[in-house]
Amino acid sequence: MEKPFNNRAWLLVVPVLVVVAFSAVIPLMTVVNYSVQDILGPDQHVFVGTEWFRKVLRDPELHGALKRQIVYSLAVLAIELPLGVGIALALPMRGRAASASLVVLALPLLVPWNVVGTIWQIFGRGDIGLLGVAVNRMGVHYNYTADAADAWLTVLAMDVWHWTPLVALLAYAGLRAIPEAFYQAARIDGASSWATFRFIQLPRLRGVLTIAVLLRFMDSFMIYTEPFVLTGGGPGNATTFLSQYLTRLAVGQFDLGPAAAFSLVYFLVVLLFSYVFYTAMTSAAGREAR
Repeated sequence: MEKPFNNRAWLLVVPVLVVVAFSAVIPLMTVVNYSVQDILGPDQHVFVGTEWFRKVLRDPELHGALKRQIVYSLAVLAIELPLGVGIALALPMRGRAASASLVVLALPLLVPWNVVGTIWQIFGRGDIGLLGVAVNRMGVHYNYTADAADAWLTVLAMDVWHWTPLVALLAYAGLRAIPEAFYQAARIDGASSWATFRFIQLPRLRGVLTIAVLLRFMDSFMIYTEPFVLTGGGPGNATTFLSQYLTRLAVGQFDLGPAAAFSLVYFLVVLLFSYVFYTAMTSAAGREAR
């Protein structure tokens, strides 16, 4: 006798689908709806097609914000990835020292984003901030509120301080997962520290580094709170990134149609870059394996 097939277990998935629908799909459809209409009032709207997309894509402020965003995200990856791996290699692998080091290393990750901006806002002040006073006393004129280069470097340093521990923790976990037999074989063969890193540790870190690249790229490409608190996007537009541009469009000018259109473009850009990074890194890992 054939056993009856019961599909009722799928009902357990229904609450998850409902939550996802309300938290993601429905808001996304609302944004899509706004992006093709001119909202004149609560009950007044006119279909405009792709007009808002053409408008925002031709905006020179958007082009400038996109260039700053790409340069900033690439700088974040170029600094935080090797620095995080270097810190992970320097950490003790076992014992109380390892536990204490990991706790201290993770402290910046516990600080809320708006508090990070406030900390660095005070830290970089030329009159009372430790960083600002120290740099000015060395004879270097430093003022992140008035100089575009100083503001840019301060925002970058703030991000490095805040998020490098995440990369270091991921790399540390990857290093701990490498079997001791690999290191024993390297010592028997007389491999140097660099050879051990190049041929044993780095290949084994590709998985966690792929995760680190994707997480740090997506987060840096959507950064908002820290530079908003620290510099407000200034001086001028020096630290105005895509998220600040979107906020100014939606909240400052209340242009819901163009803001919705740009939100979709923003989403697709992040998705495209993340896909390119992931594909490139996994393809490289596949070639290494062969």
